[in-house]
Amino acid sequence: MPRLICVYCSSSDKLDAKYYQEAERFGRQLVAHGWGLVYGGGNRGVMGVLGRAVKEAGGHVVGIIPEFMKTRELALTGADELITVATMRERKQLMEQRAEGFVTLPGGIGTLEEFTEVMTLRYLNLVHKPMILVNQDGFYDDLLRFFERMTRERFKSPGLHDLFTVANTIDEVWQHLQDPKPFTADELWRERKTAR
Repeated sequence: MPRLICVYCSSSDKLDAKYYQEAERFGRQLVAHGWGLVYGGGNRGVMGVLGRAVKEAGGHVVGIIPEFMKTRELALTGADELITVATMRERKQLMEQRAEGFVTLPGGIGTLEEFTEVMTLRYLNLVHKPMILVNQDGFYDDLLRFFERMTRERFKSPGLHDLFTVANTIDEVWQHLQDPKPFTADELWRERKTAR
């Protein structure tokens, strides 16, 4: 069983072709670099393109999908493992547990929610796996500016910016996974030694 990367991405079928093309290329690269895929198990949009690309390149695909999506025939039936769960929360938790790293491609509110949930877990010192945000064609520029404002106005400490690495292209992802950015949790969230 290869190491698994959890990939968060869009299920939309209405995007510019460039997003599907890069997802397909990313799927092939993922296999070439010796990784398997764990993702939301979908067969539509970027998710579907990614899952099929990994399979076609000979890679291992783990899809985790809620029952209500599976009954709508939204699951990638060709996945090596297709795990059905009851809720979106279970889906996210299982994806996080199975993964050794996280890559976020351009996506909508579901993608953003998954990305920020893992960010929060890292911030609280509960997850210690690398996170990479793929900022294809500046897609996440406004989000990154928002994070800068968040730290500038002290809603979060400057360590927020060390929770993840920005890759401007998928070609940059692999070096960031191999040599992840170090992150030190704020003192409040570090393990405390109990007095004896």
